[in-house]
Amino acid sequence: MEPQSVVKALGEVALRVNDLLLMKRFYQEVLGFQVLGEFASAALLKIADGYGGHTQVLGLFDRSVRVGPDHTTVDHIAFTIALGDFDSERKRLESLGLEVNVENHSWVKWRSLYFHDPEGNQVELVCYDGSLGH
Repeated sequence: MEPQSVVKALGEVALRVNDLLLMKRFYQEVLGFQVLGEFASAALLKIADGYGGHTQVLGLFDRSVRVGPDHTTVDHIAFTIALGDFDSERKRLESLGLEVNVENHSWVKWRSLYFHDPEGNQVELVCYDGSLGH
């Protein structure tokens, strides 16, 4: 028997960035995230309402402030969207000049849109599609 997790939702993803203003603007303009807080070397953006009153957050931290490794270990970050928004989001992202790759992950019945932010981090918009797979 596998132990059950007490985790209820993703709370925060934090990225070390080279250009804080550019990255903040990208996530505001491309994904519509709202600024929760801004500081000289960081910005916290609201992804969505979270669990139990804790907002889901994307934290952007200026890489020049020495508090962690020089290079990120993040492979990609994923944000859930509704299946009904999949095609319109693909078109919208492409209209912004982003190169968008589409993948179906049939084994979990997920459809994904992949693109990159200005610093090369891979971003995924993912939705459940019950028509995929077995």
